[in-house]
Amino acid sequence: MLEKLRHLAALIKKETLTILRDPKSRIIIIAPPLIQLTLFANILTMETKNADMAVIDYSQTLESREFIAGIESSRWFGEVIRTDSPEQAQSDLKNEKIQGIVIIRQDFARRLKKGQTADVQLILDGRTPTVATGLNGYVQQIAATYSQKLAKKSGTDGASIALSSRIWFNPNAVYQWYLVISLAVILALIITLMLTALSVARERELGTFEQLIVSPYTAFEILVGKTVPPLVIALALQSAMTLAAVVFFDIPFTGSFALFLASSFIALLSFVGVGLFISSICNSQQQAILGAFAFMMPAVLLSGFVSPVEDMPVFLQYLTWANPMRFFIKIGNGLFLKNLSFADIWPDLLPLIAIAAATLAFAAGTFKRNLE
Repeated sequence: MLEKLRHLAALIKKETLTILRDPKSRIIIIAPPLIQLTLFANILTMETKNADMAVIDYSQTLESREFIAGIESSRWFGEVIRTDSPEQAQSDLKNEKIQGIVIIRQDFARRLKKGQTADVQLILDGRTPTVATGLNGYVQQIAATYSQKLAKKSGTDGASIALSSRIWFNPNAVYQWYLVISLAVILALIITLMLTALSVARERELGTFEQLIVSPYTAFEILVGKTVPPLVIALALQSAMTLAAVVFFDIPFTGSFALFLASSFIALLSFVGVGLFISSICNSQQQAILGAFAFMMPAVLLSGFVSPVEDMPVFLQYLTWANPMRFFIKIGNGLFLKNLSFADIWPDLLPLIAIAAATLAFAAGTFKRNLE
């Protein structure tokens, strides 16, 4: 019995040393949990903050300015933009420059002074239903607080603010719409990452990568050969999931499907580059899978899928600019629900193009060095 325990202890010691002696394994084991702990602690607050709002004040009175001041001083809101143009406010809401519009009617102060109910309209972006619901609750609370202040000031309970809320792009605030659209984007990118991350590592493990290097193929030809198959598979999967979202989940697709495919192609290219980078530094498929997983979790957390980018710490918001998933989720939701045009999405396409160019250039450089 003791002999068997000694053999088992020796085997355990051997496996432990094997894991710890490999520098790549040490990095994959230690770094990702620490990174993910930091990200989860800073991102998963489940609280909407720093939401930018537009205010259209038709009243222009002391009472309306006091109500607006309540929104400006709230920790839940970021910049409060005063505007006289409903068209500009609606355009900003559509392009996600703001998260909501507060409209104060011209008779706001007059009705409050008479001890009547003053109506205020709130228009919210329903792209992320949890955010819209949270913002509605915050403004309701501010309106209720201001109503209590008026009641104490006038000595009557008649004067109050009635908030009329409307949610655009997802009128019933169906969270499943946001979830399905975002998951379709995320799953396509993950499939692309896994296929490309395993490609070179698999050949190295099987011993066929050296044969590829000594073949007459150029670095560019090898790059194209490694890029096209996962790209085609992921695009087909993306199209199938989009069709399923429309047919089985009854989610309206209001934008251009051709523009959606073109955006998908650019976003998937960026993940192909990331996958080839992971594959080029890994010696086995196991390392490639662990490396892909280590990248995927932070990418999902920093995409805005779990928590809005605006709610993240500033240093993490800058980090999201290197995450293609952030821009593709925004484009996907916009084309599905908001009928965005190329003019609306090109600011999000530019970072995707830059990431794709950088990662593919690095992958091409890696193949070229191997050929030399």
